[in-house]
Order: sequence, then C-alpha cells, then structure tokens
Amino acid sequence: MTPPAVTQTCWVLTDGKIGMVNQCRGLARALGLEAVDKTIDLRWPWIWLPAALVPARTGIVTPCSAVLAPPWPDIVIATGRKSVGPVRAIRRASGGRSFCIQIQDPGVATSAFDLVVAPQHDLLAGDNVVSTLGAMQGIDRQVLASARDTFAARMRGLPRPLAAVLLGGDNAVYRMTPALGERLAAQLRVLAADQGWGLAITPSRRTPNAVMDEIRTALAGLGVEIWDETGPNPYLGFLAHADSLIVTGDSVNMVSEAASTGKPVHVVHLKGGSKKFTRFHNTMAERGITRPFAGTLESWTYDPPDDMAVVVAEVQRRMAATRCD
Repeated sequence: MTPPAVTQTCWVLTDGKIGMVNQCRGLARALGLEAVDKTIDLRWPWIWLPAALVPARTGIVTPCSAVLAPPWPDIVIATGRKSVGPVRAIRRASGGRSFCIQIQDPGVATSAFDLVVAPQHDLLAGDNVVSTLGAMQGIDRQVLASARDTFAARMRGLPRPLAAVLLGGDNAVYRMTPALGERLAAQLRVLAADQGWGLAITPSRRTPNAVMDEIRTALAGLGVEIWDETGPNPYLGFLAHADSLIVTGDSVNMVSEAASTGKPVHVVHLKGGSKKFTRFHNTMAERGITRPFAGTLESWTYDPPDDMAVVVAEVQRRMAATRCD
C-alpha cells in the first residue's frame, strides 16, 4: 500500500512588492506548494541598514508585519533585503528543519541559506547558488491561458496585430527623461496610426506622469488600451493577447516576464544603466531573445528561458539529500 503524500507547508516572505511576491509564488507553485504569504517590514533602525548589518531575529519586524512564530514551515521562499534577517532567524529557530530559499543576491554569505537563486548578471557564486538567465517569475502556459480567458472581452475590440507596451520608469540607475517620453509617444503613434497596430499599454508606479501625458495625447482617438491603474491589473492579459512586446529596460523582472511568452521582445533602453543591467541586456540580446526598440516591430522566434525547471530540480534534489542525511 502506497503511503499518503506528505503535505509540505510553505511561507512566502517578502516586503509585499508585487514583483517580489510573484517570483516567490511562482517557485512555490512550480514546486506544487500552497504558499502562505508573509508580508513583513523592519523596525527602525534595521529598515535603513544593509542586510549584512541586520541581526537574524524575528523580533526585528514591525507589529504590523505578518506573525513569524512556530510552527515553522517546511519551506521558506523569500526575496528582498528586508527578508534576509528574518529568514536567517527562522532557519536557526527551526533547527535547520525549515528549508530556506533566498531569491536574488541576499547581500550576506550564501551559507546562511539552504539555496540561493540569483540571476547570472549578479555574478554570485557558491556551492548552494543556482544561477538563472533573468529574474525568477511564475508566468507559464497555464498562467497565460488563464489570463487570456479572463481578459478576452476587454481585448476583443483592439486592432490586430497587437503590441503590449510595458512601461517602467525611474529607478536607482535609470531615468525615463521627458525627451525619451516624447520620442516613445511619437513612435507608438506611428505604430497605431500608420502601421495599424493595436496597443495595450500598462504603466507602473515609477512611470513619470509627464511621459504618460505625452503618450495619452499622442494616441488620442486611436485603437489603444491604456490601463488607468484602477480595477484589476490587465498586465498578464496584455502578455497573453499580444503578438509582440515593447518593454522598458529598467526592470529585469518585466523583461524576464516578457521573455517567458516566447514572443518578440523589443527593449526601450532608458537613460543611465549599470554594469549589472548591461550584462543582463547583453546576454538577452546574444541569446536572440530581445532586440532594441527603434520604432518598428520585427518578428523572430526563440526558445523561452526555462529557469524555473532548473531551480525546481535543484530544490528537489537538495531536499531529498537533506531527508537522507
């Protein structure tokens, strides 16, 4: 008689930013786990300090944060600077029973975790480090199929072919300047007015208002959908229905999510950058996944990165080895 499968408990530990949550949830789902979201923030002064100076104690989280107390989960999947101290504390308090996975460079010794998942451009190495091409994300065929159905009515009236435009904005190393906004707005108008493309545009909280004003003015009266940031975010629906993608290069997450679709990914390079971002964009271009956006949309094919399968296999291998110890 086959014994019943043992259900493993899983916490997803983040600061609540959707990009971080999606990375962790995606891995949990790929592992077949029902994850419990644990959103946390750090008390003063820990909130201002780099991860290496934050103690491994659960008591450093604010009273408004999720409760971090026994029974400890079988698996913790976490990402972000704020999660590093609490995850280390959980691993210690559980006596090593909680298998702790940290996504992205934690800024401390990787030996503090059971597994660290970091993109290649972070140049992070270690016995327990798995390198991915881009950011971890949970977009697969099943997710896209569901989003296609959910947003079918909303997308039905848009002209075809359809381009999804994923806009980021200013961050620590990039700026979406007014000049770039004017140029992008003019390029999008040509696509819609002269070349017959439908456009589905989603901004982020970092997209400058002046840039969105330029785009709305340029595209007034044309066959476009611009999310007004109210109601359900149609981001996944745009990815699912689009024939081609335009994405700003300030977000490794957005470019990685666009690449998961296997559709042409045109990158709008903003002003600024860093060595790390340059390594990422160069790798994506060399792999034939992305091309720079210069105002026209090209067609090409590539094999979407399957980082998730690699990470899942490594997690399962290491957990099996742990159970045998």
